[in-house]
Amino acid sequence: MTDFVSLPFYDLLHENGHVPGIREKLPPLLTGVRRSILEIGAGTGLITTSLADWTPAEIFALEPSAGMRGVLLSRLTARPELLKRVTVLPCDALSVDLAEPIEAMVMINVMYALEPDYRRRLWPVLAAHLEPGGLLVFTWRDGGPPAPRPLEELESRQVGRHTYTVLSEILESEGEACRARYLYRITDGDRVVDEEEIVGHAYRPVRETIEGELTGAGFVRADAPDGLLAWRLA
Repeated sequence: MTDFVSLPFYDLLHENGHVPGIREKLPPLLTGVRRSILEIGAGTGLITTSLADWTPAEIFALEPSAGMRGVLLSRLTARPELLKRVTVLPCDALSVDLAEPIEAMVMINVMYALEPDYRRRLWPVLAAHLEPGGLLVFTWRDGGPPAPRPLEELESRQVGRHTYTVLSEILESEGEACRARYLYRITDGDRVVDEEEIVGHAYRPVRETIEGELTGAGFVRADAPDGLLAWRLA
């Protein structure tokens, strides 16, 4: 249900959200990557096609959501030169099964959806599929979970006569978890054409927690620009 509610808004809002910054900051980290990249949580492929433009590597785009995969495959169909170079994996990250070690792994806006126990189990799985010295890079925001706050607009885009708007409020926050409510609203002037609500959890661990988990899984910290963390398999 969540995918069907948010999917029509996904590309509209992310193209003006985190994607431009990622397209600026991520390519230098991938310099020298030529053989293979695993993208965990590829979504609709906004970053997938950019990875293919930045590197000559074979790309494994892992996305468990059928709705997201549908858009991703449509995006690839519009780039026929990529159809033999990008493999879409319809599985969960803990179930990934690759024939050979991967040179680099990328997770963009995925960390916040990972429950703590799942996340702790994920790092050893990724380490097992990464070649020695291989790169793991993901988006990162310091500070732990946000404090409770009232409903506010996150982003809005005009499409023809309709305006697509996402609003959110933080209902509660405890430990590294917060519970948030999202409204996905389509309006025509002052008239609400459609509105759907999602309530769910997000997770924002502090840096010390992540560093302990990754070090325990055999990773060492590497340099990365603000907004990203990079690690290499020791």
